[in-house]
Amino acid sequence: MPLNGWIILDKPLGLGSTQAVGAVKRALREAGKPKTKVGHGGTLDPLATGVLPIALGEATKLAGRTLDATKAYDFTIRFGEETDTLDCEGTVKATSHVLPSEEAIRGILVRFTGPLEQVPPAYSALKVDGKRAYDLARAGEEVSLKTRNVTIDNLELLESGENNATFSATVSKGTYIRSLARDIARALGTVGHVTMLRRTKAGPFSLKQAISLDKLADIAKARFLDEVVLPLEAGLDDIPALPVTPEQARLLRYGQSLVGIPVQPGLHLAKDGDVPVALVEAEGGAVRVVRGFNI
Repeated sequence: MPLNGWIILDKPLGLGSTQAVGAVKRALREAGKPKTKVGHGGTLDPLATGVLPIALGEATKLAGRTLDATKAYDFTIRFGEETDTLDCEGTVKATSHVLPSEEAIRGILVRFTGPLEQVPPAYSALKVDGKRAYDLARAGEEVSLKTRNVTIDNLELLESGENNATFSATVSKGTYIRSLARDIARALGTVGHVTMLRRTKAGPFSLKQAISLDKLADIAKARFLDEVVLPLEAGLDDIPALPVTPEQARLLRYGQSLVGIPVQPGLHLAKDGDVPVALVEAEGGAVRVVRGFNI
């Protein structure tokens, strides 16, 4: 029986998101599962670790919601050197002898909390005239990216050392932690780059639910993969359930709207018993299908 749900990986250092999807596909084959559509719910750079939601089957229809969701990270800034990539993989392009004190760092946190304007890193997947910014940067071209509006919901200093500091941040879609690190360092009168980046939460998913690739491989070999797959609705923990009858479920599966159902306006997860039928929106006395599930 095809799997429809989520595997939450604790992505290791050095592995790209596409490679992580490939690893899950191998695990599915190892476990003897039918061919299943697999996708990820939010790119995580190879130099980052942590929460990477992997959608299986019908859950891939919800991957976009995870991409748009609030995310949380722990990250470390090393002060004194700024690289072209804004992380430890790049080439140093600016240096400073200024090493900020813990007091100075704590003093500027409020400036980086709330709505902000942020310039993304030149080494990013954003497109400039149809080409990826990182391709242009690697070719030695000057990359000029537009400022974007982001929101930092929370920013805390976890630890500070002689030339580094570790933070925890909860951020909106589109926020680049490398840019945040760059801007924090510059606001402190110095320069810096990210040496550690770990995603601790992506939408409703956290490290508590995440498993390592090694553990996933062992579970797949033991044919217990079902036990680590979270249900499809785990990606909709903020969406209330709407119970429907088998006949109403049939209509929704055909893309038809329901009328005369007493329900609060907004998004709901229509369920026939325990089976998710569709993500629906109630408005103006009607319930229409936003995303149907073939389960």
